[in-house]
Amino acid sequence: MSGDHANWRQVLGLNVRLARHFWTRLVGLLGRSAIGHDEALLLMPCSNVHTFFMRFPIDVVFLSKDGQILAIHPAVRPWRASAARHAHACLEMASGRARLAGLMVGQCIPELAAAQLVRS
Repeated sequence: MSGDHANWRQVLGLNVRLARHFWTRLVGLLGRSAIGHDEALLLMPCSNVHTFFMRFPIDVVFLSKDGQILAIHPAVRPWRASAARHAHACLEMASGRARLAGLMVGQCIPELAAAQLVRS
């Protein structure tokens, strides 16, 4: 992923790009033909996403403010919407990647906690 180090983190073997501002959240993964197997996009704040105009399915992982996984929506195809009640952030990654990473609802990923990302 391109961008300076302030906008990305290495988490779970993924290069996670942070989208914390309106424009970066709005654009998200739009305009891309694919997402790399080692890439992810963290949208924050975010409790719902859509895949309108996207060209590929993605795994969508919703997180609480403390980095706890609230919901995992695997293989969300283009032209769909996903949401999770009480979510503060959403991690978008290649379809199938959440399963390969062993992610489970209830698991906590401290590196993705809102307070940790604001401090770094």
